[in-house]
Formats: sequence, structure tokens, C-alpha cells
Amino acid sequence: MKKPEIINVSNINKFLILVSALMLVLIVACTDISDPDVLTPSGRVADPRALSADDFTIFTSSSTAFDTPSNTVIGEFFNRFMEGDRLYEQPRVTSPAPIPGTGGLGPLYVGFSCTSCHNNAGRSKSTLFTHGGTGNGFSSQLVFLKSRNGQYFPSYGRVLHDQATGGVKPEGRINVTYTEEHFTFPDGEPYSLITPRYFITDWYAEEIPDEDLVLSVRTPLRHVGLGLMMAVDQDEILSIAANQYPEYGISGEVVWCYERGERMMGLSGHKAQHGDLTVELGFSSDMGVTNDRFPYEVGKNQPQDTHDFGIEISTEDMADVELYLHSLGVPARRDINDPVVKLGEEKFNEAKCNLCHVPTLHTSPEPIKLMDGTRLPYLANKTIHPYSDFLVHDMGPGLADNYDQYNASGSEWRTTPLWGIGLQQTVSGHTHFLHDGRARNFVEAIMWHKGGEADVSYQIFRKMKKSDRDAIVRFLKSL
Repeated sequence: MKKPEIINVSNINKFLILVSALMLVLIVACTDISDPDVLTPSGRVADPRALSADDFTIFTSSSTAFDTPSNTVIGEFFNRFMEGDRLYEQPRVTSPAPIPGTGGLGPLYVGFSCTSCHNNAGRSKSTLFTHGGTGNGFSSQLVFLKSRNGQYFPSYGRVLHDQATGGVKPEGRINVTYTEEHFTFPDGEPYSLITPRYFITDWYAEEIPDEDLVLSVRTPLRHVGLGLMMAVDQDEILSIAANQYPEYGISGEVVWCYERGERMMGLSGHKAQHGDLTVELGFSSDMGVTNDRFPYEVGKNQPQDTHDFGIEISTEDMADVELYLHSLGVPARRDINDPVVKLGEEKFNEAKCNLCHVPTLHTSPEPIKLMDGTRLPYLANKTIHPYSDFLVHDMGPGLADNYDQYNASGSEWRTTPLWGIGLQQTVSGHTHFLHDGRARNFVEAIMWHKGGEADVSYQIFRKMKKSDRDAIVRFLKSL
């Protein structure tokens, strides 16, 4: 009788990593950039202005443009990048899992993997627009909750978990309706804006009345260039924050947050509310995967049974995911000598957009350190072009969510980095922008800048002639 074949799961994983590595090497080695302003036929950089992020720049404008490492990521760093990429994409299942390293999902969660919200390391199209709120099996947005006096609700905590496994009830369902208003520019061109109204139904426990609830809905951010963002020279950020523009009403503010028991400069998140990449928090709160930093299930204190399977992902694995996120390259700029793009850049500056979307920054000379102590020297001493000051600005009542975090008020939002934004359609299949995706295109995103510190840009843009407005959009698409 033939003996049954024993499948070594560890060897299968190693084989999959090797295959993925070979595929990525092919992607990195073969560019799809044919723009002569960017690369010569021999593959050399034709114009340094195309370099979005020094030698962290990658030369692809395909769907992998946010999900490719810099060529500086080599050797053991590359091996760990590939393992982190695998874990980032790995769909999680409920514990105990038949395949080691794939369990931990739920019992309360939002997404079943990192890529459910960040497909190709971009912004998955939110289920706000595909399902009217909570999705089927995952939701590509987070819903932050607290009371009017700033406290968390004991039965719900910080985030609404609208998905569940194992007979546990989801905490509730987020719903949205949109009101569309139609406007015209002074030259007669029409545009419209949609304003969301969010409400929660199907509460698993007590219903929280609207008059007692403050909620903030946030759609995913692009993960392009994250490592360079976290490695930015913080003295340079402090210098930018000290350089106010009272004549335009612009005064950016540093957010100081607390991560791992330390006071840090907030750089990550819609309100710059995080001083690290929140890998552990993402596994815990977004997927329900317990870890050393967050060892308890998010529903541990709920009246319903949320089980306890112990630690479900190791610090070593999470450090590989963190390394992956820190090592993602930034796609090169395209069409930099196109006359319309050049005009758009001039008009972008004329509208004072560059005062907050600062074109050029630098990373610190000190290597950044991961959660496991690994230092990443390849992130140090870079000249980068994120088009952000990483400060929060008061964006006025139209975009206010009344949900403050640390010293960021309910109307303040971090300046979104614009690098890679022109490829969002290619990578993620949509052009929804702003913190909750309400802007359906570039023009709407700009027109939501009305009120607050960005009002000067809104006013200048709306008074421009159509060809100049179109040129700014064309410039944004080149980034």
C-alpha cells in the first residue's frame, strides 16, 4: 500500500516566496516607462526631475506602481520584503487555521487581509460606494466612534467592527446616503459635490443615539512611499510648521501622539495620529489578529463570547510586514516636459497649493528602526518630493468630522502626500479622494478646500479659466 504523501507547509511557503521573488525581480528589471523625459532607450534617467524619491524611485506606471520595492532593497532586506509582502496579502481565516500562519481572523474585524483595504498597496474602492456602507465579508473603511464628551463606549471601543465570524454578531452596520449639489465655475463650466450622511444600524448591543455619538469615517490611504514618510527629517517638519503664512490664513501644526509609550511626531494617518505604521494595530483592530502589542481580542470585554486563541501573529512576522511597507518605492513622475503639465505646475504654485503640499523634503541622516530593532540605512539622506508638509491644517466646516485626535481638532486634517496620486486610477481603479472618498475626481477634491486654511487655493482655482484648471489636473496626473 502506498504511503500517504506528507505535505510540508513550511516548504510550500518557501517555494511560494521564491516564485514571488522571481516574479518581482522580473517586474523590477523590466520597466514599462516609455516616456523619453524619464528614461532614455538605454534605461538611464533622462531628467532628474522625474525622480520622485531619489534612488527610491521606481520606473513603472502599471498596477504594481505602489507595490514595488526600490532597487536599494537587496539581500536579506529583499528576502524579508518578500515575506512581508506575502503576509500583507495573506487572507486570514478563523482560528484554528488548517495552514499555520493564516489564522486569527476575527471574531470581530473589518477586513480579512491588508489588501482587502489596500489592494496593490493602494486604496481599495470603499464599500461606501459599492455597497452603501458595510460590505459583504469586508469593509474598506474604518468608522471611529466616541461620545460627545470624548469617551469611548464600553460595548464598542474605538472602532466599529462591522464584520464577524464564529457566530459572533458584528457590532453594527455603517450606512451612507449622499446629497448632490450642482455648481458652476464663473466661466459657466458645471461641477457637483456630494455630501455624505452617515448612520449606524443593526447595533449588536445598546443603540447609541445620534445626539450622544461622534463618528468619523475614513477610507484607506495609499501606501506608496511610506518608509520615506516615516524617515522624514523631523527638524525640517518643525521648521515648516514655524513658517506661517498669515496673509493666506495658513498655519500648519505638528501633531504629537503616543505610540509604544513614547511621545512621537505624528506622520501617519488622516489626522497624523500615528508615529509609526501601526502594523500591530492593523492586525489587531482591522483583522482581529492578536499580537504581543495587542494581546486581547478587540471584543474581549463585550457581553457576547469573542473567544481567545492567544497570540496569532509573531513580532517577527509583523516586523517583516513593517519592513515591506517601509521599502515600497515611489513611481517616477511622467510627462514632465509636457507644456500643459508645466503650465499646471505653475498654476498649482500660483494657487498657493505648494505652501501645504510642499514639493521637496529630505529624510533624516539617522537610519529608521523597525519594531524588532532592525535598522534600514537605505532610507537615510534622501531628497524626496512627497508634495506634503505632513502637518495638519484646519480645512473648514465642510470637511470637519468633529472627531479630534491628540491635538488635531475635528476640522484639521493632515496634508495628503500627492506622490503617486496620478496613478491611483491605474492601481486602484477609481479616483475617489479626501478622507472619506467623497471627492470623485481631482476637481471635486480641490473644490472641497473651501473654507479654512485652504480657502485661498479654492478661491484662486475657481476663478481660473478652464484651460488653467485643466492644466492643474494634468499636472496632478503626472505625479
